[in-house]
Amino acid sequence: MLLPHPNGVVIHPDAIIGPNCLIFQQVTIGSVEGSRAPIIGGHVDIGAGAKILGTVNIGDNVLIGANSVVLNDIKDNVTVVGIPAKET
Repeated sequence: MLLPHPNGVVIHPDAIIGPNCLIFQQVTIGSVEGSRAPIIGGHVDIGAGAKILGTVNIGDNVLIGANSVVLNDIKDNVTVVGIPAKET
């Protein structure tokens, strides 16, 4: 995991983050009340200010755009952006 600008990053202690992930500033990886923490695959790039919340599985080689809010599972090899995050 690479945190080039680690200020404001919040990661739930139970979150699972795969190898070679890039996480920019102000990212939150957390649970929603009563849910488990996210599982993030390998080679995932998470843009600044993105939020990944709840019981979600993020596939391998995923790009998550800045300020996106991920509330659903994301399959491998896609780019997602927006609130809520959708595949482009």
